[in-house]
Amino acid sequence: MTEPATTIPHSGAIPAQPGPRDVADALPGRPGGTVEPENTVAAGTSVIPGAGPSASRPGERATLRLRDSDDGEPARYAPEWLQLREPADAAARSYELLDPLRIRLANLPGRADGLVIHDIGCGTGSMGRWLAPHLDGAQHWVLHDRDPYLLHFAAVASPRSAADGSHVTVETRRGDVARLTPDALSGASLVTASALLDVLTREEIGVLAAACAGAGAPALLTLSVAGRVEPTAPHPMDQEITEAFNAHQRRDGLLGPDAVTVAAEAFAEHGATVKLHPSPWRLGPEQAALTEQWLRGWVGAAVEERPELARRAETYLAERLEACAAGELRVVVQHTDLLALCRPVGGAG
Repeated sequence: MTEPATTIPHSGAIPAQPGPRDVADALPGRPGGTVEPENTVAAGTSVIPGAGPSASRPGERATLRLRDSDDGEPARYAPEWLQLREPADAAARSYELLDPLRIRLANLPGRADGLVIHDIGCGTGSMGRWLAPHLDGAQHWVLHDRDPYLLHFAAVASPRSAADGSHVTVETRRGDVARLTPDALSGASLVTASALLDVLTREEIGVLAAACAGAGAPALLTLSVAGRVEPTAPHPMDQEITEAFNAHQRRDGLLGPDAVTVAAEAFAEHGATVKLHPSPWRLGPEQAALTEQWLRGWVGAAVEERPELARRAETYLAERLEACAAGELRVVVQHTDLLALCRPVGGAG
């Protein structure tokens, strides 16, 4: 499942906590966080890897690769995209699910010893930066990802303290969610993930649910796409692009917008109490850079799925980008957060 864990103690040897911009600035060969375009959506346009269709595998989202690469090279995907979306993710995640989660965590046996939180597919660690300051008590975060490049940034940029000022520590583990076991989560107080479920298959979600249930750990799984997009000034092509994009997300057995429903059923089958709450991105003039990249990726994936849309989609994209640049475009991109309160090991609670 994993390579040996790397523990990162918070000491003088760790640089001061970088923010998202600092993470981008630290990228090799990319001074100042300069983005090196790799994918094109239409003539003369570019998209940050992760915001659009993968150049290497149709149907694969480039912010996270869960399977082995064909060429044997480690998966390295753009922290720039994760950096760009982090503020919108933080604003979107459901605070309504935090209260039932806090109640469960407060009643855990051995709670006084602190929380052990596993972040699956952690990317650059945005989930920890959002959640750790909302939970009281000492926390030890175990960051899981296939990509050592992203794990490095997640560890360096991890939060230092909990809501009440308690200490937060972190370790990293390379591994694949498809091989996750209850043993790997033994002792976990909580399992988290962000923007993960929709890039999994039904089998992989079953593995995740079984591992959490077997360990008796609740799971907070945020920002799964819901398949619904609501732009201002509706356009006749909105629905066509949405349907083609959703079909693209379902390629190769991935669940895309069906993931939350499948995950809720999988956790319920293991006896968990499941709570869902909307967590929409609300993009406006203040998020113009993110909106632009999201638009290019959204339309690009739709055209990759349905090439016959290309000519009309190019015009559509140009109109939407013009409105975005003018500060006139607002878009609600629907996501869903899931909290699964698995039965504690031993059946209590």
